[in-house]
Amino acid sequence: TNGGLWRYLIGDTIKFTSLNPYRIRITGRTKHFINVFGEELIIDNAETALKQACLKTGAEICEYTVAPIFMNNEKSGGHEWMIEFRKHPNNINFFAEMLDNALKAINSDYEAKRYNNLTLSMPKINIAKQGLFYDWLKQQGKLGGQHKVPRLSNSRKYLEELLELMYVS
Repeated sequence: TNGGLWRYLIGDTIKFTSLNPYRIRITGRTKHFINVFGEELIIDNAETALKQACLKTGAEICEYTVAPIFMNNEKSGGHEWMIEFRKHPNNINFFAEMLDNALKAINSDYEAKRYNNLTLSMPKINIAKQGLFYDWLKQQGKLGGQHKVPRLSNSRKYLEELLELMYVS
């Protein structure tokens, strides 16, 4: 093995950046994606879109996570973001619009699902209080080591726990 690289399933997704010589870039994790509506959102998409939204709004991000908003009755679904800002944008609605535009430009599946808000509506942004993600990791017994905040999930579990912690404490 090459230092154990292919000895077991590590759960990383990769993109080849060169075929001669072979070069790869890690683009995300196999468990961290959102594909509830066929939008196929991966961490690489989210990170790139966040960087673009931050550049256009002057915001800086500490931590974030994203979960689906499931369709109900006549309402379309969407993505709900929990973002802890180091530096807040002046206008959170403009930030959400820039994030949405960047995601549409990066991911054609996301763009197709956003068409006329039929399947996906605009991203919903929750502004996390300072230290929320730290407090959540602590509550989960996952401070330090290799534990990280899950970025994307097809479940609302992490987001619901964060929302509860934010409004209880």
